[in-house]
Amino acid sequence: MTAPKEGKQAMLELSNFYIDGRWTPSASTASHTLIDATTEQPFGTVALAGKAEVDAAVAAAKRALPAWAESDPADRIALVRRIHDIYAGRVEEMARVISQEMGAPIELARTRQAAAGLRHMTSFLTAMEHFDFVRPLGPHAPNDRILMQPIGVVGLITPWNWPMSQVALKVIPALLAGCTMVLKPSELAPLSSNLLAEIIHEAGAPAG
Repeated sequence: MTAPKEGKQAMLELSNFYIDGRWTPSASTASHTLIDATTEQPFGTVALAGKAEVDAAVAAAKRALPAWAESDPADRIALVRRIHDIYAGRVEEMARVISQEMGAPIELARTRQAAAGLRHMTSFLTAMEHFDFVRPLGPHAPNDRILMQPIGVVGLITPWNWPMSQVALKVIPALLAGCTMVLKPSELAPLSSNLLAEIIHEAGAPAG
């Protein structure tokens, strides 16, 4: 993540959206001013998506769905493990942006806010390793099976007050289940989701 430079004139500008595996400049002129919760002063702006960005994100997620839904669960587990490991290496950075965007004291941001993302990833990975996507219907029908399949493209909306906890609780199980998604984090706390997008990209998530 690009941090603002030192000095009163430096302002952080988040003007790109992560769509279809790449950072795409906003076609909208609408933006939201970011307020540093520790100083109550503006420190940057974030672009607000319009219809064009939403349509592009949904279209990309739809294109990517068939291949991701049919992927081997082991490959999905491997991707989330890479996300977990990269996140762990940047957890201090995550704590600092969360503290700045939503006001948690830095120690709380470290031990509860940023750490929650790691805990949720670990829990979902453990559950996934023991999850049967194909299971018997029951003793009365030994030759019949229940197939657990991805529901499709999911739209995810998350709040400002526990940004990475809520994002991880939605994004990670969707990835593991074989769903593609469009995430709309709070415009009050976009830095942590922006950083997670960088992490997911670095982990090698397929476009879409």
